[in-house]
Amino acid sequence: MSGNYFSEINLHLVWHTKNSMPLLTPKVEPMAHRYLKQRIMDTPGAFLHAIGGIETHVHLAVTVPPKLTPSEWIGQLKGGSSHDVNEEIGMRNKSLQWQSGYGVVSFGTRDLPWVIDYVLNQRSHHANHRVHHRLESITEMEIPSAID
Repeated sequence: MSGNYFSEINLHLVWHTKNSMPLLTPKVEPMAHRYLKQRIMDTPGAFLHAIGGIETHVHLAVTVPPKLTPSEWIGQLKGGSSHDVNEEIGMRNKSLQWQSGYGVVSFGTRDLPWVIDYVLNQRSHHANHRVHHRLESITEMEIPSAID
């Protein structure tokens, strides 16, 4: 594929910790976010707009190049970040493990501000039970029949 292109491929990503356990503790979460940010920055053409979440899952708002395959890239982000965190803390602890699966929703550039706000304010949204189910789902079965 030619390197000469224009694209606006914005994605919201979400995935959970293993068994949705509260593994993203105050010690682990900053490390996980740091490693995820670094891996995204190391991906040519990818841009991280926001990272957030709560103890049981992580959210990202990103823009990606057209030649990137989301499923492969998300697998690399998940596997690499858990490896890096566990390596830093001590591999025997397995402090961070991700559940299989993920959610990915594309969105237009005009929606970027509210998606960033949603990602950055996860704790508040969950505390107030004001979540967007489509942005929280990691399987098709979790999506409610009514559109948010």
